[in-house]
Amino acid sequence: MLPLYQALLSLYPAAYRCEYGEEMMEVLSEVQAEIRKQSILARVLCEMREAGGLLHGALREHLRSINGPYDLFSRRRFAMRSEFRFPKATVVLMLVILAAVMFTIEKAKAISASIPHANPPVGPIQPAQMGIVPSLLVAMISALVVGVIGWAILYALRRSGVQQLSEMNPPAGNRPSK
Repeated sequence: MLPLYQALLSLYPAAYRCEYGEEMMEVLSEVQAEIRKQSILARVLCEMREAGGLLHGALREHLRSINGPYDLFSRRRFAMRSEFRFPKATVVLMLVILAAVMFTIEKAKAISASIPHANPPVGPIQPAQMGIVPSLLVAMISALVVGVIGWAILYALRRSGVQQLSEMNPPAGNRPSK
């Protein structure tokens, strides 16, 4: 049975085999030594379980090498990860907010039902002929132009200032003493 285990172990990624392969073979040989004392049915079931575990582990490690440390097919995939943990009060606050929103909607329905509809219904409201898009485009382009001009001025000043300082030689009387 060990040759089958070695073949199944070769399905694991090379880095994983290098790190854990020898240890896994030792554990599998210990398991095989223990099950020799049991019945044939128990041995077959144990060997099938171990082979299935090796296949599942190989698939999981290949997926982990592709997807990172989070297993897509884990039974705990919907569990909250520790780096995304919220305070426990968040659930209570979210329920309070949901209740407030639902209460507000019901209150608005009651107000709407209590007001008589004196005005005739209004037809469909036509959108303004894209009036905001050109204004927004002009604002974005002008901000871009102002930004580029500002960057160019700062770049020119920085360059000329560095050149001036490197060429500047203060008189001997104004030099700081060391």
